[in-house]
Amino acid sequence: MTIFPRPSEWARSGTQHAAATLFAGGPQHYFAFLSYSHRDAAMASWLHDSLEKYRVPMHLVGRVTDEGSVPRRLTPIFRDVGELPASGDLGHEIKSALAVSRFLIVLCSRSAASSRWTNAEIEAFKRARPDGCVFAVIVDGEPFASDVPGREAEECLPRALRYKYDRRGRATQKRAEPLAADLREPGEARRLGFLKLVAGMLGVGLDDLVQREAVRRHRHMAAVAGASLLGMLVASALALAAFQGREEARDQRREAESLVAFMLGDLKDKLEPIGRLDALDGVGSRVLAYYSQQNTSGLSDSALLQRSQALSLTAEVASLRGDLATAQRLYGEAMDGTAEAIRRDPRDPQRLFEHAQNVFWTADISRQQGQHAHAEAGMREYKGLADRMVALDPNNMKWRMEQQSADSNLGIMLLERRKFAEAIDQFSRSLATMEALATADPSNTDYQVARTESQSWLADAKTATGQFSEAIAIRQQLLAGLQQLLDRTGDVVYRQKLIPAERLLAELYQQQGDAAKALAHFHAAADHSSRLMALEPGNSRWRYFSARARLNLAGMLLEQGQRDAAAREAHSACNVTARLLETDASVQLWRADMRDCWQMRTRLMLAAGDAVGAKVFAERALETARSVRSTDPVRDRHALAKSYRLLGDIRQRLGDKAGAQAAWGAALSALPVGVAEWPREMAEHAAILQRLGRAGEAQALARRLANIGFKQKIV
Repeated sequence: MTIFPRPSEWARSGTQHAAATLFAGGPQHYFAFLSYSHRDAAMASWLHDSLEKYRVPMHLVGRVTDEGSVPRRLTPIFRDVGELPASGDLGHEIKSALAVSRFLIVLCSRSAASSRWTNAEIEAFKRARPDGCVFAVIVDGEPFASDVPGREAEECLPRALRYKYDRRGRATQKRAEPLAADLREPGEARRLGFLKLVAGMLGVGLDDLVQREAVRRHRHMAAVAGASLLGMLVASALALAAFQGREEARDQRREAESLVAFMLGDLKDKLEPIGRLDALDGVGSRVLAYYSQQNTSGLSDSALLQRSQALSLTAEVASLRGDLATAQRLYGEAMDGTAEAIRRDPRDPQRLFEHAQNVFWTADISRQQGQHAHAEAGMREYKGLADRMVALDPNNMKWRMEQQSADSNLGIMLLERRKFAEAIDQFSRSLATMEALATADPSNTDYQVARTESQSWLADAKTATGQFSEAIAIRQQLLAGLQQLLDRTGDVVYRQKLIPAERLLAELYQQQGDAAKALAHFHAAADHSSRLMALEPGNSRWRYFSARARLNLAGMLLEQGQRDAAAREAHSACNVTARLLETDASVQLWRADMRDCWQMRTRLMLAAGDAVGAKVFAERALETARSVRSTDPVRDRHALAKSYRLLGDIRQRLGDKAGAQAAWGAALSALPVGVAEWPREMAEHAAILQRLGRAGEAQALARRLANIGFKQKIV
């Protein structure tokens, strides 16, 4: 498990990610989007529940039809249960859901026909998915009644449903004949209409499903007959009631724990790729509600671990929402449970694994808050647990991967302590291990993900030593691997990983002076972040990634003289960062981003010729820089020096030469002594020396930068 901010922050190490792809043909997040007028909410609720509960006959599952490979379930179905937007446009969540839905189901009624929102959703789907399939489900009114004079009020089809759209998503005047199912009549007729809709989405014949319904009905009748016969035997069974009661209680408990295991396993794995925090939180909360009614000390071993897993899940959601205090508390409770499980059986590596996850995330939160001693102690404990797992079961690849992840964390600590050569050696060994595993088992997603993490950290270490060509080659391989995983699964975790991957590759091109490639990759990072933010705006990790990507993009645009575009990106990034800090001001990554925001606004003001306004922002940058205590104290010192340097530049423009010299002197004093510098830090150091008139020292650093191909101008 690699520590934050790594390229894979969504899932804990060892977690299997279920693919979001519901048909083999593409990365669809939703099986269908249910569009309806909110006056038809009751019918929409019934249809939504019926579709998600429907089980496809086993003899059809896996059959390849015109609609792809037939799945077991028709899930998930997107249904908007919120209020309609006050503006004249659909919300981001609605547009995003429409864009990633395989089918559009429209509840057609007189109300829907006159609803501009239902019509807008149909138009948005047809424009985003010209080849997508739309199903009309009639709940009242008459289709095409508007063509008959005097019956216009009976029309049930929205206008966008009555006309075709071309391949470019543009409306035409050609009449459309949407596939329709009729649910107007209750009882058997409605059931037949429902099956017609299901058959259409699966690409199978209606007879295939009707036959299954007949078999189901026969079984139901047999069950009723059997139940009647069973009732006749009740009297003779009363003598066994006391004994059986105890056995039944055990069976019920086993069944409940089996359901809980499903919720924490298969169900959670299906929800994680979608990225919805409310759904994940619901799973954890329901499990905790079940266990809250029981005495914790009396829980079985499996129940104790399930309760801890639920606590860990709710802690993860709290962390993603930016509530680190709640996350820390919940992880602590989970850790108490897994520690008790280990006490009961210290030689069970699975229990060690569960405990290690809680130890890791607790340490990671301490790391985010700048509590370095607690973080390091936790990471060392995590490595000790991983070593114990391997010692108990050396042939288990899952434990081997956990040990490899623990070793990577050691490399990260070496990197942060500026021991670059040792870090490269550590990451190279880690990558060699994962390359071997991933090559031996290409279908194992966990191996592929771990390889991308090792690649990312090795590229960072190579960048620190100025090995730009090697770092770029590694990051290009990393991007290609992540894109393949995203295309294959549609899992949001890979899009999340693509944001820092694109951004860090862009920074490499920026430092080499290749502005065109740098801008392209910065834009790609911002685009990935926008798509995730539309999916789940409350995810604090995605918000942080978005702010960081846009702030870097703003800097690159400003270097290219695109001041207005840079100002827009900076404004967006800094607003997101400010809102994050409102949730928890102790998160040092966010504080560091706010420092960088003030620095960016300072540069924008200087570019606009407003030195007085720039001075206000520079002083705020300096104040914030003094308070940041991130996981890399040396980097914090360099950022503080940059704040002083910017303030000196402004004073120089305002004619305060003495004040400028004082600020530049403070900048030089802020720089750490006797530690290795990243190339960009070395360039900042040279710029400060140049301003202080120490040209010889500045030129020596400039020559070193030129030898490694560093061309970025420090402004």
